[in-house]
Amino acid sequence: MSKFATSTFEPPRLRWNWDLSFGLNEADTKHLFALLAALTEPCALGVAAKTVGMSYRSAWGLLRRCEEEMGAPFVVMERGRGTRLSELGEALLQLDGLARVELDIVHAPWEQRLRQLLEQVNRNPLPRLRIAASHDLALADWIEHGKRITFDMFWQGSEDALAGLGRNECDMAGFHVPETWTPAQLTKWLGRWLHPKLHVCIPVMCRHQGLLVARGNPLRLATFADVIETHARMVNRQRGSGTRGLIDQLLMANGLRTEGIQGYAHEEFTHEAVAATVAAGQADVGVGIQAAAARYDLDFVPLVRERYGFAIRSAIAVSTEGKDFLARLSGNTFRQRLISMPGYEPLPPSQPGKWSEFLA
Repeated sequence: MSKFATSTFEPPRLRWNWDLSFGLNEADTKHLFALLAALTEPCALGVAAKTVGMSYRSAWGLLRRCEEEMGAPFVVMERGRGTRLSELGEALLQLDGLARVELDIVHAPWEQRLRQLLEQVNRNPLPRLRIAASHDLALADWIEHGKRITFDMFWQGSEDALAGLGRNECDMAGFHVPETWTPAQLTKWLGRWLHPKLHVCIPVMCRHQGLLVARGNPLRLATFADVIETHARMVNRQRGSGTRGLIDQLLMANGLRTEGIQGYAHEEFTHEAVAATVAAGQADVGVGIQAAAARYDLDFVPLVRERYGFAIRSAIAVSTEGKDFLARLSGNTFRQRLISMPGYEPLPPSQPGKWSEFLA
């Protein structure tokens, strides 16, 4: 389909963009076709992934997900001969190339009109919100430009996002904490980076975190003690992420040492990357949200129910753009999305308030 594309570095233009209709965002779609192009000549999947700026696990997970939805392979892997495009992969890549050439011709007269239109719009640019947030699948698939506001969205661990908010590097920070925390614990933790007179909080949803294991849970893992006892290979989350903090807290609470966990130093930066690593057989267990397990056809062993929400600069919370963003979070579209995804529960709509009210 055709979509508008604007940039501060290039003239605005119309472009061809794929909508594969099974949950891929625009970045995933770009990665998919870049990966197919890199595999025009047979090579190791890891080499092709590196060429397009992806990890092997992310590339493998993306291909596997698309192939399952399409019901046919995009690539063929042969021992000793690397990875090559399948007939479907070659056909999709060829179709994309031909479509871009033809549509560039069709779009040419409309691009000029688009430039003229945007020259008028850019005299009064839309406000932008800078949002740093701990990775979440429901948010990742939903965040897009609003009608009255645009976002600069980037994923960071909860602690890094909150630290950035405290330094005024962003306007909002998405974070998550176990529901078992007390208001005093939360207040002390947030106080490491924020000030209660300058920042408010709003809870958005509950979600479940647990062990991600292969279908059937072949090692019968239920706790971290089981992980150590069975010598299971683990994939961890990066330092500064809320999930890494949860892992370390559970280990400490049960008197378990990190040295006893094989793969503790093996880090990934998103729930989806952890799930892809386990699905690829590169690890036996990881910790992530239930939705990631479902997306990669893994079994899920629940560990904790947690609350996800945003810390916001007080001035932004009462601004037009801040109110618009919060209204979208409490709107029916996003709430229905949460209800449709495994392991999520929307929280009743509320206004930004005191830190202690986040767990109420």
